[in-house]
Formats: sequence, C-alpha cells, structure tokens
Amino acid sequence: MVNEVLARRYATAVWTLATERNIADRVGNDLASMAKAIGTSGMLHDFFVAPIVDRREKERVLARSFENSVDTISLHTVLLLVRRRRETLLWALVTAYETLARQARNAERVTLQSARPLDREELRNLVERLERATGKKLEVTERIDPSLIGGLRVLLGDVRIDASIAGRLDALARELAITA
Repeated sequence: MVNEVLARRYATAVWTLATERNIADRVGNDLASMAKAIGTSGMLHDFFVAPIVDRREKERVLARSFENSVDTISLHTVLLLVRRRRETLLWALVTAYETLARQARNAERVTLQSARPLDREELRNLVERLERATGKKLEVTERIDPSLIGGLRVLLGDVRIDASIAGRLDALARELAITA
C-alpha cells in the first residue's frame, strides 16, 4: 500500500513552492501529465518503478523525456522521488496535490448517481442547493445507474445520501429482517 501520509507531505511541499511562484495549476497539470505518461502498467511504468534499474539512468531518461515540456518544479519533484527510491508515490502525490488545489479553490468533488440522466435544470438546482448547504463550489460527476430504479444517490466526501428507490428498498429489507 502506498504511504498516503508521505505522499501528502511531498504534495504539500510542492504545492507551497508552486503557489509561491504562482504556477500551482501548471505544476499540478504537469505532475498529472507525467503520471499519465508513466502510467500504472507497461514497459515505461516497469522501468520507472523497478528497483534494479540504476537511479541515475532513470533520472537521465526522465530528464530527457520531460525537461522541455514541464516546469522544473514538476520535473525535479519526480526526480526527487527517484533519488529517494519513492517512485511508487507518484500517483498518490498527484492525488494529494489535486486535493490541495481543490481545498484552495474551496471546492469539493461530488458524484451524483441516478437511474436516468438528469435534465440540466434539475441538475443545476440540485448542485446549487448542495453548494449552499456545504458552502463549497462543487465539481460534479454524473453517473447513470439503472439499478437505482429511481431517485438519486449523492456521494460528497465522506457523506453518502441515498434517496434512491433501491436504497429505500434495501433499508426496508434490513428493517424487516431485524423485526422478524
């Protein structure tokens, strides 16, 4: 398992440096692009995380590959992970960095699951009500799940609001099982 605490420390240091230089968005985009290029499987990923590959060789390949396309903060962050033998932290670092960026924008991710696509007016009203309730700007992901039968399920951080028919039927089944 990736050490999320350590990744958050790296992300915080990089975020601080990038915000001081007013390039936080660019660094975040660069880190995400580099992580996507390296991937989670395949030859490049295997090369990147292989402990038997010489660190200087990894640094040389990464520097050549990314030096003209990403900011130096981003490049040196990835090179630092290689020098410290913490290459496996890259994706967790990107995730932690994105979380810091959302916090700085006072934003939060929300997933809205529904049995059918919501019309634009319904979606806009729902998002406005949720934004007023949370006091945050919401970044919405919509998912269609016909198994909900009807209604809506909202996933906002650690909060799950299940107002779906399937959720109500599950609750009713649990309640009947308890009383039986």
